[in-house]
Amino acid sequence: MADASPTAPEADGEASGSTTGMIRRRRVLGAAMVTAMVVSGLGLGASQVIKSPAQAAADTAAPPPSVMTAAVELRVLRDSVIVRGTVTASQSVTVTPSGSGREGSGSPVVTKINVKTGDTFRSGRALMEVSGRPVIALKGTLPVYRDLKPGAEGEDVAQLQQALKDTGQPTNGDREGFFGAGTKSALTSLYRSIGYDPLPADPGSDDSVDSAQDAVTEARRHLQDVSASRPSAVPGEDGRTGDRSLEISRAREDLERAEKKLAEARAVSGPMLPASEVVYLKGYPARVDDVGVTVGSQVTGSAMTVSAGRLVVTGSLSRQQHSLVRPGQRVHVLSELDGTTAEATVRTVADTVTRPQAGQDRQGEPPGPDGGASQGYAMTVVPDKALPASLAGQDVRLTIEAASTKDKVLVVPVTAISAGVDGSTAVTVAGPGGVRRRVPVTTGASGDGYVEVRPVAGMRLAAGDRVVTGTQEAP
Repeated sequence: MADASPTAPEADGEASGSTTGMIRRRRVLGAAMVTAMVVSGLGLGASQVIKSPAQAAADTAAPPPSVMTAAVELRVLRDSVIVRGTVTASQSVTVTPSGSGREGSGSPVVTKINVKTGDTFRSGRALMEVSGRPVIALKGTLPVYRDLKPGAEGEDVAQLQQALKDTGQPTNGDREGFFGAGTKSALTSLYRSIGYDPLPADPGSDDSVDSAQDAVTEARRHLQDVSASRPSAVPGEDGRTGDRSLEISRAREDLERAEKKLAEARAVSGPMLPASEVVYLKGYPARVDDVGVTVGSQVTGSAMTVSAGRLVVTGSLSRQQHSLVRPGQRVHVLSELDGTTAEATVRTVADTVTRPQAGQDRQGEPPGPDGGASQGYAMTVVPDKALPASLAGQDVRLTIEAASTKDKVLVVPVTAISAGVDGSTAVTVAGPGGVRRRVPVTTGASGDGYVEVRPVAGMRLAAGDRVVTGTQEAP
């Protein structure tokens, strides 16, 4: 009887078919899962790229502005005015030699220059030589207006006498203001100390003195002869013998007249001080500001500019600045060229507008820092201590303390003050966590971008608090 069960080969075939089916189902399931994942990824990517209009507007809007704050400070408040100024001496003089002092000497020619720009010198120094004659600096304030000769009198003679004494040449025996023998001797000594002989007041005066001296000698000898002779035997008009005493009296009168003429000749003889050979400055040591000639050149105008006295600073104020600046206010001087600083005081402020002419004679006030190109109110600033000579002529910055509080006060930036429609003022204090509080205040002095504030009664404001000064837009 045949067995109904499948044979072994048939069983193996069925098992193999079943396994293959399972693999196919797994592959289909895996493919489905991959497809789902791809679709999900595409959807997520699309959600990142594609936005709603509201979301797009929110993403592109600027971030909220940040609040700007500043600290409340406790300090002395100063209001400053800043202007430019020029450092110059209190006296500036142009040296304009006119010649050698001799008539017919021709055009003046520079034959020697003894100083250079920037040098300092003392009274009695020969600054230069013109046509072989010196130009001497002496101390004085009166301007030169005439030649000074023996016998002259006046304040300018007294000034010369004092200047000679300052150089170590005393005018012994002369009264003040009279050009006598003592002044002649001192002047001669001064000239010889710098290597020159003084010019004679009158080239022919020596001959006049010699002639007068001879007349005195003759008159003196005649008196001696008459005094030693016997009484005269010459009868007079009345028939009597002449009296010897009469002859002696007349001889004495002749001698007196001769001596008087000799004294007059001597008084007008001797050295002179030509106006072309001296320049007076009121203070020493003095400075050479500029030398405008060279050896061999003819002098046709200013040959040299010299200055003396304490260095000061001159400036010019605008109309608005003029209303804030007064004499006595403190000034900080700064040389931006070499960093030198100094403290000073406003000495003078002009009441009227001035416009110095460019290139004007600097015997008076020098032009302002703009060279006279603009109008303004002239101002002079005097340093507390002597400025270095190197600052002469420099353009400097002046910070003028126009006003200040007596003691330390609470101050905030001007931008921290807000005003209400009723005219009240307040500041906004920024506290921790962004909390803000409004503090009503009254304002006081202002300066340098700050204003004094006082909180109203019952309100608190202290140094170190942060007040809102504005907002800053984020980039």
